[in-house]
Amino acid sequence: MSLDPPTHLASLQINIRQRPIPWDGAVRAGNLTEEQLAQIRAVDKAKKDARKQTVEANLDDYCSLFVGGPGKKSVLELAAKRQDVVQYILVLLSDLLESIPALAKALFKNGDPYRHFLPLLAHSPNPDDHIPLLTSNVLISLMASSRDESTATIDKALPVIFSYLSSLTKNSDAGLQDIGVQEYSSLLYGRVTRQQFWGQRSETVGPLIQILRAAAGIGSDDSSASLWSENASTTRTGFEGSLGGGVGLQLLYHVLLVMWQLSFEAAEVGDDLNDEYDIVSLYTKLLRLSPKEKTTRLIVSTLLNLLSKNQNTLLPIAVLARLPALLQNLAGRQFPDPDLKEDLSTLRELLDEYTRTKTTFDEYVGEVNSGHLRWSPPHRNTVFWAENARKILEHENGEVVRKLAQIMAKPWDNDKAVLAIACNDIGCLVREVPEKRSQLEKLGLKTRVMELMAEADENVRWESLRALGGWLQYSFDTKFTGWVRNTTNNKVEGEAQGEPEVLKKFLKDVDNGPRHAKVVRLDKEERDLLEGEAGFEVRY
Repeated sequence: MSLDPPTHLASLQINIRQRPIPWDGAVRAGNLTEEQLAQIRAVDKAKKDARKQTVEANLDDYCSLFVGGPGKKSVLELAAKRQDVVQYILVLLSDLLESIPALAKALFKNGDPYRHFLPLLAHSPNPDDHIPLLTSNVLISLMASSRDESTATIDKALPVIFSYLSSLTKNSDAGLQDIGVQEYSSLLYGRVTRQQFWGQRSETVGPLIQILRAAAGIGSDDSSASLWSENASTTRTGFEGSLGGGVGLQLLYHVLLVMWQLSFEAAEVGDDLNDEYDIVSLYTKLLRLSPKEKTTRLIVSTLLNLLSKNQNTLLPIAVLARLPALLQNLAGRQFPDPDLKEDLSTLRELLDEYTRTKTTFDEYVGEVNSGHLRWSPPHRNTVFWAENARKILEHENGEVVRKLAQIMAKPWDNDKAVLAIACNDIGCLVREVPEKRSQLEKLGLKTRVMELMAEADENVRWESLRALGGWLQYSFDTKFTGWVRNTTNNKVEGEAQGEPEVLKKFLKDVDNGPRHAKVVRLDKEERDLLEGEAGFEVRY
């Protein structure tokens, strides 16, 4: 897919082409040779066809001009101290590589051409120094034209170029961001380059995800809860202007294009892409906001690639993100693009087939695997827990409860409901399968439940107390009875009766309190036994 050159870069190149250079003086100063000047003049003002004919007839000479040869220094080496000459040569070489593919292949014949250019990426930290930017454009043209996948390209040059482009995508200047993103796109022409791109994802993918989150109206300080919240704020300020976070439509399109290219490796990267960046819920939100058919096409195609290659793991998450309902709404729109209509139809069929065959257990496991919990029907359904608690504990050798432990370990500052739901689920597991509570304790879940009793959020405190109530019935060799409840002044009170040794151990545990919390004082008093009391309950 060919893209128009970024406006920022095109303007810079035009300015450099038009800038007068005292070539004869440069020759006298030893910044280039007479022969090199003659080669430059033979092509710099020539028409495109004549330029191509000249270069193709003298490929070895032009390779020597740009990268040197046996006993001959390149013009870049000779003119290293002349910034104007270096800039002009970089623009000229970029032009030639774009229109003469044979030149790119010829540059590789005499060994590694990158050693002449990679040092220029670090030419100067000065933002007004355009040599690194122009060099990156040359390197991208060289790689994209040659489609070279040698060790010199993949192992040596590509990681350095990706790191440099990452610095552009993280720049506050939208023009530089767009250059970085478009040059990424030019490099993702094959599986090997896409794998390297993914391998450097903290540098490459991470900043792009931040741009997409901004476009979805999600601030950088927001947690992933904002992606799942039905009431999360979104900003949309006009189709032709910017979306949320000041992301322009052109930049959004180019970022989506790069992510679409990466999605061709969905079988290898799909699960990690979602685990690390919540890509399914993010793209569902972006699809809901998509301002143009061309952005909708890329979003839908990317989702199709990801979901079709990772059906067991990502289809449940897509259902939780309410993608099927959104696709149903989009089905009523008239899209002229036949590819978009076909992808929409295929994606709907994929999700419809999944929703027809999934069980409530599948729905629950999918929700836990998504890394985010909401009050979906299974959580409060006593029949569900009676039928599925043991299955949940045993599923994939305990993977579901390990995932629950990971969810509970996070603070969820922007969505405390997740912690309340997790406590509810842990309490249900203990009550239904008490003999398996040690499995949960080894994961630190009992300790975490006790910690959450000190949470500021009232719902989290209540659910943690309920979960602990189920646990207390089975925490000692002999059962005891009684009750526990939160008070209005953020204290906990209760009664317990049982064998003296059992109560002694129970009171010791209460006095120690949970980790990361402090029991200020434990007040206790003896009371008359209640005949016929059974069980231990949590009271309102």
